[in-house]
This record gives sequence, C-alpha cells and structure tokens, in this order.
Amino acid sequence: MNYQTALVQLPLVREVGKERVVSPADVHRVCADTADLAQEMFLVLCIDSKNRMLNRHMVSLGILDTALIHPREVFRAAILDGAAAVLLAHNHPSGDPTPSAEDVRITKQLVQAGQVVGIKVLDHVVIGRAAVPVGDQPGRLGFVSLRESGVVEFAM
Repeated sequence: MNYQTALVQLPLVREVGKERVVSPADVHRVCADTADLAQEMFLVLCIDSKNRMLNRHMVSLGILDTALIHPREVFRAAILDGAAAVLLAHNHPSGDPTPSAEDVRITKQLVQAGQVVGIKVLDHVVIGRAAVPVGDQPGRLGFVSLRESGVVEFAM
C-alpha cells in the first residue's frame, strides 16, 4: 500500500483585521466589487467571534444566472480559517437583487449544514445594483438581506 502524508500548517499567531462586518450594508460594502460582474460569484466572509472579518473567499464562479454551491466548499473555507461564523454573499448580474427560489433553498441548506459543523450562518446578502429614484418612486438598495427580508430563518 502507498500511504501519503498530509502536511498541515497552523499559524501560531493570527493577524486579525479590524474590519467589523455586522450588518447587510457592511457585507454590501465588502462585496460591492461584484455588482457589475457578468457572471454570478458566490462569496463566503469568514467571521471571528467578535464579528471581525478573517477572510473573503470566492467559493464559486458561475454563469449568467447561476453558480454551483455545495456546503462542502462553503464550510471548507470557514474551517480552515477557524471562523466562528460566516456571512454569505453573491451577485445577480441582472442587477436585480431580489432573491430567487434557488437562493432561498441553498441558504436553508447552508444554515442546516452550519448547525452540523458548529459554524453559524449569520446572513446571505444578494448584491445587485442600486436603482436611481424616478419621479416620486424611491430607488431600491443595491442589495437584499435574506435575514432582514425574513424568507430564511437563521440560527441564533
């Protein structure tokens, strides 16, 4: 039999950034660079226990209207970073940040997977482009939080 040894490097000291990410607006700020992409990009923001961002990972780069997402890839990044929680984000190339039925389904699946591995999913923010107000119609924000919209129940 041929056995191979896996080498794992663990940092003794972690240089943690001071950037706190606590609201959907913070997630939008950190991920705003994806708003004008022609393809969907799914991002995981790894968060420590004090809501400081440890890292931002691109988990999937999809096509015009979909990105392939699996809990394995989402939580791999969080586990390697030693994250206490994650914030999920992806863009809609159409510019309309309204969550799709598939967005809701995958978010529920990821919340359940997070409960199994002990990493909280705090929110999933869909990034779009802000609409300019027209006449007496207000413009819409350039993002939608699935937590704030109430379409997905997130663990506390």
